[in-house]
Amino acid sequence: MRTTLFWFRNDLRLHDQRALQRAAAHAIAHSQRLLLVYVHEPAQNEATAWGFRRMGQHRRRFVADTLHELQASLHALGQQLVLLHGAVADVMPACARHFAADTVFGEDIAAPEEQAQVQALRDAGLTVHTVWQSSLLEPEALPFDVTEMPQVFTVFRQRIEAAGLQPLPPLPAPVQLPAPPEALTTLPGWTADAATLLQAHTQDAAHERANFPYTQAHCRGGESSALAHLQNYLTPPWPDRYKQTRNALQGRHTSSHWSPWLATGAVSARTVWAALQAYEQQHGANDGTYWLWFELLWRDNFRFLHRQMGRQLYAARGLSRLPAPSHFPKDFQRWCSGNTGEPIVDAGMRELAATGFTSNRMRQIVASYLVHDLCCDWRAGAAWFESQLVDFDVCSNQGNWLYVSGRGTDPRVGRRFNPVKQTQDHDPQGRYQKVWLQS
Repeated sequence: MRTTLFWFRNDLRLHDQRALQRAAAHAIAHSQRLLLVYVHEPAQNEATAWGFRRMGQHRRRFVADTLHELQASLHALGQQLVLLHGAVADVMPACARHFAADTVFGEDIAAPEEQAQVQALRDAGLTVHTVWQSSLLEPEALPFDVTEMPQVFTVFRQRIEAAGLQPLPPLPAPVQLPAPPEALTTLPGWTADAATLLQAHTQDAAHERANFPYTQAHCRGGESSALAHLQNYLTPPWPDRYKQTRNALQGRHTSSHWSPWLATGAVSARTVWAALQAYEQQHGANDGTYWLWFELLWRDNFRFLHRQMGRQLYAARGLSRLPAPSHFPKDFQRWCSGNTGEPIVDAGMRELAATGFTSNRMRQIVASYLVHDLCCDWRAGAAWFESQLVDFDVCSNQGNWLYVSGRGTDPRVGRRFNPVKQTQDHDPQGRYQKVWLQS
C-alpha cells in the first residue's frame, strides 16, 4: 500500500491544522497510509558563523516537550509521530522511497531556508503541497497583492482595518486519521523520543524568577498548555490592562506570553483571535483587547514581508541603502554574556541566557544597544536571539532586528533606545536589575 507523507514543521498541533487535514483527505481519497514526520536537522546542533550553537538549550527543551505531547495526542488517534534526525533533503526522500510515497504535505514557511528545504524535496522528485496557515489573515484576502504590500506597518494596518478584514474561524482538531504504515523504526534517522532527538537535557533551567518558566506545567511546551494558558490569560482584568502593562520588564500577567506557543505552532493565531473575540463579546472591547489585535497584526506583517521580500531580508544591508554593518567581536561577546557595563542591558542579557525569555521591551533595549551603542552587526544579534529564545520565530525575529537597526521597514530609519531613559521609565527603583544582576 502506498503512503502519503505529512511533515510537521512549526505547526505542532492538531487544532486548526489545515495542512494535516488536507494530507489526511489525500490519503483517504487514494486509499493510502498516512506517515507523520518531524525532522530535526544536524545544522541546529552546529556552531553558527558567530561562534555559538544555533539552537540553544531552552528552545530544545520547549520543543521536545511540545513534540512529546503531540506524540501522545496522535497515539490517542491511532497514529504515530516519527522523529527523524538528518537533513530534510536526505531523510524525507528516504522515507518516501521506503514507504512508496510520492506526495508530501506540510506548512508553507516563507523564510529562505525553509523554502530551500521544500525545493530540495521537489528536486528529489516528490510532489510537495505546502499550506499557508501560520498567519491570522489569509494572504489572498488582503486588500492588496502581497507583492505590493505597504511596508510601513501603520499603512498596512490601516488598510486592513479599513477593509474590515476578519480572520477565518479555526478548524477543530480531527477525531480520526488514516492509519500509519508499519515498521516505522526501520527508517533512516529514526529516533525514539523527542528529548534524545533534540539533545534536550532534563535539568530545569527556568526558575521562579523567570518571566516564562517553561519547565513548570503551566508554561510547558505543548498544545494543551497553550490552550489552557490562552483561557487563563483571557480572564478579567488581564486583557483589559494589556496596553498599560505590556512594556513591564517582569510579571506573569503583564503580557500575554502567547509567543512561545505561537512560535512552535502549538496554538494557531486564528485560535487566539477567536478566543479574544469571545472575551470581547462577554466582557467588552477596550484599548487592551485592541492592542492584542495590534500585536497579532505585527506578527502577520512580518510573515507577509517575508513573502514579499524573501532573501533580501537576510542581506547585510537589509532593505536599506546603508553601508554594510561594522562588527566588534569582543564587544559582541560582552553583550551576549551581560557584561557591557550598562546595568539595564546586562540584566536583560543575563535573564535571556538564564531563562530563554525576556520581555518585548527588554528585547528592544538590548537590540538597540548592540546596534547603535556597540556598533555591532545586527545579524549577530539576530543569531544570538535565535539561539537563546524559547519563543524564536524566524519571521518576527528577522523583522524586528531589521526594524531596530534601521535596515527594515521603520520610517524613522532606526530606533535607538537610550538605556538611561529606559531605566527611568521601566525600572526606576532598580527591582528588575536587582533580580538579574545579583551574583
